[in-house]
Amino acid sequence: MNRGTRGAAILGAAALFCLMLVLPALPLGSLPAPVSTPETAAPAPTPTPAASPAPDAEPTEYRAVWVSYLEWQEVDFSSEVAFAADVGEMLDNIAAMGANVVLAHVRPFGDALYPSDLYPFSHLCTGTQGQDPGFDPLAVLVQAAHDRGLKLEAWINPYRLQSGGTPSALADTSPANTHPDWVKSVNDGLYLDPADPEVRAYIAAGIEELCQNYDIDGVHFDDYFYPTTAPDFDADDYAAYCEDGGTLSLEDWRRENVDALVSLCYQTAHEYGVRFGIAPQGDPGSNYNSQYSDAARWLREAGFVDYLMPQLYWGLDYKKDGDASHSLTALASQWLALERREEVALYFGLGAYRIGEGDGGDRSGPGTEWQSGGALAAQADELARRGGQGIGLYRYDSLFNNTLWPTLAAQEVEALRER
Repeated sequence: MNRGTRGAAILGAAALFCLMLVLPALPLGSLPAPVSTPETAAPAPTPTPAASPAPDAEPTEYRAVWVSYLEWQEVDFSSEVAFAADVGEMLDNIAAMGANVVLAHVRPFGDALYPSDLYPFSHLCTGTQGQDPGFDPLAVLVQAAHDRGLKLEAWINPYRLQSGGTPSALADTSPANTHPDWVKSVNDGLYLDPADPEVRAYIAAGIEELCQNYDIDGVHFDDYFYPTTAPDFDADDYAAYCEDGGTLSLEDWRRENVDALVSLCYQTAHEYGVRFGIAPQGDPGSNYNSQYSDAARWLREAGFVDYLMPQLYWGLDYKKDGDASHSLTALASQWLALERREEVALYFGLGAYRIGEGDGGDRSGPGTEWQSGGALAAQADELARRGGQGIGLYRYDSLFNNTLWPTLAAQEVEALRER
């Protein structure tokens, strides 16, 4: 199928998603029920979606490394050969450390590290959003990872289009320009509207495009959901929902919007046998109250995720003003105590960027765990002992291009390799 035909098919699928989401009376099979929006009558809260067949579970401990848009800023995109050389070195390092999964940032700002009929090329490729680098970076990445026995998951920020002046200029084909009615502005950023069913369909169509065109091993979201708790962020949407008979509180309505997106993306990935996972914030309460992501529900109920990987970016010994409630062990205990379906894996993200610098706790300087040269390996071992099923390390440069603490980083890598 050529790109034009494929694009028409994908956008047609997006339109179908939209139609299903705004006609709650139609039978939707295993798709999740819609969330109330200004265009719909107010239904009851989204019922639990039916589970779809899960992709194959990981046969060994999940050991992942995040490669973010910050790493891509240092990679040579001038040609396919140059890009392949830089990526090959990165993946060799990841594999030699004993990791088996790469979480590659392929859509950080409503743009793509691959040719897409839905999103412009990322500014990371050429310096200009929308400009074609002349090759397909994601195709190179997938092949290079698989050649080394690594799995590659496509890491996506679903809502974010611009933040802190990045990218400095948006392409004409950015969703911010093609669908300004989908976009919300807050602080210094632009975000797709989580309440809009067309937005959810568009994001899911982007996942379908990835799963159709690339042999990816997973689709991965991190913790970027609602960008603010401010009531005026979506006041018009919420007012319309209430006028249509909606009875949920603002907070519960926002959580239902995120649940609807997560469930739709899960169903879309599973249509292609691709795993879908999320790395929420480390504090369960912060997810629920600040970003309106009901991660506990995603663990407990069918049809949301294949795995969660909470970001536990504090040390085993962390205390702040004598309070240890955000220590890695305390937070891990909270997550491990939550009800979880057998088919949903629970991994934990670890903060490699803390090496040498510490986690802001009461103790700092020489002698602390973050200057031991083995903090991450010790944390991984403790989590495995408690029942964790794997880890992710944030992020590549902190391990392999650490200019502040190169010796400590090398020691951490070696300790992880020896696990």
